[in-house]
Amino acid sequence: MEWLFDPAIWAGLLTLVVLEIVLGIDNLIFIAILADKLPPHQRDKARLIGLTLAMLMRLGLLTIVSWLVTLTTPLFALGPWSPSGRDLILLLGGVFLLFKATVELHERLEGVTQVQTQSRVYASFGAVIVQIVVLDAVFSLDAVITAVGMVDELGVMMAAVIISIGVMIVASKPLTRFVNAHPTVVVLCLSFLLMIGLSLVAEGLGFHIPKGYLYAAIGFSILIEALNQFARRNFLKNEERLPLRDRTADTVLRLMGGKRRQDAEPDAQDAQTEEPQAFGVEERNMVSGVLTLADRSIRSIMTPRSEMSWVNLDDEPDDILRQLQESPHSRMPVGRGQLDNLVGIARTKDLISQLVLQARIDDGVVDGNGLNGPIRKPILLPDTAGVLKAMDTLKRAHGQLVLVTDEFGIVQGLLTPVDILEAIAGEFPDEDEQLAIQPRGPGEWEVIGTADLHQLEQVLETEGLVSIDDDYTSLAGFLLARFESMPEPGQEIEIDGLRYRILSVEERRIAKVLIQRIVADDAEQAA
Repeated sequence: MEWLFDPAIWAGLLTLVVLEIVLGIDNLIFIAILADKLPPHQRDKARLIGLTLAMLMRLGLLTIVSWLVTLTTPLFALGPWSPSGRDLILLLGGVFLLFKATVELHERLEGVTQVQTQSRVYASFGAVIVQIVVLDAVFSLDAVITAVGMVDELGVMMAAVIISIGVMIVASKPLTRFVNAHPTVVVLCLSFLLMIGLSLVAEGLGFHIPKGYLYAAIGFSILIEALNQFARRNFLKNEERLPLRDRTADTVLRLMGGKRRQDAEPDAQDAQTEEPQAFGVEERNMVSGVLTLADRSIRSIMTPRSEMSWVNLDDEPDDILRQLQESPHSRMPVGRGQLDNLVGIARTKDLISQLVLQARIDDGVVDGNGLNGPIRKPILLPDTAGVLKAMDTLKRAHGQLVLVTDEFGIVQGLLTPVDILEAIAGEFPDEDEQLAIQPRGPGEWEVIGTADLHQLEQVLETEGLVSIDDDYTSLAGFLLARFESMPEPGQEIEIDGLRYRILSVEERRIAKVLIQRIVADDAEQAA
């Protein structure tokens, strides 16, 4: 009974059981396909009979092959090689395993799938059992040869076959689901077959390979695959922590072909072989704008205070009239002395009409019916509100402006339906405005400091500019956080393959920036 304390035997038994189970999955699948041709009440019985016959078939073949490998008398001589019956059996078995493992690996790596056709007419029970017996004979060959190549003791081989078939009988459905969900496990086991087949061929040619080498290689591979499966499980858990909405948005963008530009430019060969995208860049950007709209803050889409036009009632009437006539805006905020001393919102044509007829503007705020004057009560929205809340407010504003204020009641900007549209489809500049992002050549853009980071990410085809942890929404805020001080014109900084050069600074703020994509030659010279 000293074999009970031999670790090599137990290692061989455990490894062989795992291989026998994996090798039996194909047999299990085909038995299930044949059983599905029977009426539902006979299918489980057919599966049980099929697996039992598979076990008996393998035990019988194991007995025959184990006897054949004892034939060590040389049969003929080919120079220095004098093969015996055992050598020929091992050589043919090794070639068979190499062929089968290579074909199976090819099918799995190339994505070849077996299509199961469903029959509308049920077959007879006897015909299905006969087909199962024939399939058992075919599918048992690789399992038997693998057992002979793995261990030397017939009892260990038979024990492994009985244990593996018992496991498949008890847990056939969970095993099938596990193998289908983890194709790398099957590929790993097929690679084991390649090693075992090579070992059998070497044995048949007279070169002995100790079984311990096979056990060590297989055990190390199983350990690495277990770590990979554990890492994948943790990755999926972390991915599931993301909101379903975010995962759906990422999936939609990937399906549309949206991808970020990497640090290195693709070479010419990749550019030639790249398939045309089904959706254009503008279409992908619009879909991205819609999917990320709810995550954006009002501050990222509103017109900032520094770019607002407003009417100061303390100015001379002629100056106000001239300002209104030159303004392209149909509505404007009205204040007294400063914007935070807000009076309300008025239509430009109503203000012009009052100035022409009365040479003054009535500063009394009227109700929503607007019966007593041009100025309406302002609609205020805190800057902490979401974009979806802002959209709902704009729907109920009946075309009126929405002013955005902070927690201290200071006006931070204004919001219109056009701002929502620009967040989705890009800029729609007014007559007195220019595009915030203007291309200046291949891989070069001139950008104003107030440019929205979301839109800039889309134009530059990069990522990392926007972060939910940052409290800025413009390019100027992004650069100030990197410089950590007010930069001077001409200063540069390189971030993620892009060079940012300050062009101008006005009134303690970054006005214009030149952005250049760093090509490979520049990067090498800098290094």
